[in-house]
Amino acid sequence: MSDTRSNVEYDEVSSDYLDKRQLKKGVAGWILLASLGVSYVISGDFSGWNFGLEQGGWGGMLIATILMAIMYTFMIFGLAELSSSIPTAGGGYSFARRAMGPWGGFLTGTAILLEYSIAPAAIAVFIGGYVNELFGFNGPMVYAACYLVFIGIHLFGAGEALKIMMVITGIACIALLVFAFGLIPHFDYNNLFDIAVNEQATGANFFLPEGYLGIWGAIPFAIWLFLAIEGVPLAAEETSNPAKDMPKGIITAMVILLIFAVFVLFLAPGVAGSELMKNHGAPLVGALQVAYGENSGIATFVNIVGLFGLVASFFSIIFAYSRQVFALSRAGYLPRFLSLTSNRKVPTMALIVPGIFGFLLSLTGQGDLMITMAVFGATISYALMMLSHIILRKKEPDLTRPYRTPGGTLTTGIALALSLIAFASTFVVSLEAALWSGVFYAVLVAYFVFYSRHHLVAKSPDEEFAAINDAESELKTQ
Repeated sequence: MSDTRSNVEYDEVSSDYLDKRQLKKGVAGWILLASLGVSYVISGDFSGWNFGLEQGGWGGMLIATILMAIMYTFMIFGLAELSSSIPTAGGGYSFARRAMGPWGGFLTGTAILLEYSIAPAAIAVFIGGYVNELFGFNGPMVYAACYLVFIGIHLFGAGEALKIMMVITGIACIALLVFAFGLIPHFDYNNLFDIAVNEQATGANFFLPEGYLGIWGAIPFAIWLFLAIEGVPLAAEETSNPAKDMPKGIITAMVILLIFAVFVLFLAPGVAGSELMKNHGAPLVGALQVAYGENSGIATFVNIVGLFGLVASFFSIIFAYSRQVFALSRAGYLPRFLSLTSNRKVPTMALIVPGIFGFLLSLTGQGDLMITMAVFGATISYALMMLSHIILRKKEPDLTRPYRTPGGTLTTGIALALSLIAFASTFVVSLEAALWSGVFYAVLVAYFVFYSRHHLVAKSPDEEFAAINDAESELKTQ
């Protein structure tokens, strides 16, 4: 069977095809979804964001963070609407599939997959940095342990994994609060601006030591303070009441993350100095050591508990990539064996295969490089998801929307424009990282062009709905 309008073809599959590809329903309410949203991102508060200080100084990082906070907040409003209207495990892929057809769906889904496959590798490297501060060792064994232990927990079951994740995230939030209250009395405004001014940079001054270009260079690391919150809709098929729970959960998570971003951006460099923080492997611990001493109890506490923040994001992004792989595989965009689920309704191979890929990437030990690579995929998906929101508002004005984006398409239009600026920033920070990301993305697109678009599965939820929607549109025009 073929769809000439979309230039794709469908294969016939067995009657039990979807029975072997089912997720467990009703395991997440809005509180668990909010926790999931925070856990996706919280590692960015503990490490990685500080590399933006080297790119743009504190002033450049501040401006970049404000711009990205606007982008993410506006995008979250758009995703709250889309996820309450189209609650499937495909998330961004499903939104774009409905708005722009198979090509749009695949390009969006694979961009998200690129982001979520690489982000855990960067987090594994940062976990190694915190482990090194505590125990004096780091390297491949630490990275391997991360993947083996946490993929293993996910294989045990989604409900169990999400509850464990919620506890880990709660502990990480406590660490951030201890960090914040511990450093507030030691804050000194002058410490923010101790990076030497680069006299060769256009517009350079004490506030922007790397000039105007430094703002652009800091953007990928400002994104790290929010990156992956857009993964909350991937839990839609496992949510009790997506129409109500999705908007409430994802917006609550965004508010919490905005507060945490203010804490770390002002307090760590405001106590220890931006110069010390710009390359520190464990910046929150380093700031506390400056204030209270290297072996102080509070620094050790945040170091130990800070590991929970890194683990929370690592753990939850594994959940996210497995659901994205599951949805794309179930529809035939990726090899179908990746969407087979176990007796516990867990997508086994969708957990394991990207995990192997991520572990191999972590062996490079270059966390800052992998942040840029993850941002490359993320920003492509953001632009396409926001475009999907705009298209669906015009294409399907009567679509049931339990939640409506404040400001409508103007809000998502601003998020779209900012996402394109953020995408361009990856080339400023590291042309190497951007090019490698482009190669991986091109390989996935080539697979779709030459093979999978000729072997899609009409019975999958997204494709079946698209067929019904197209048929209804044809009837209306007759």
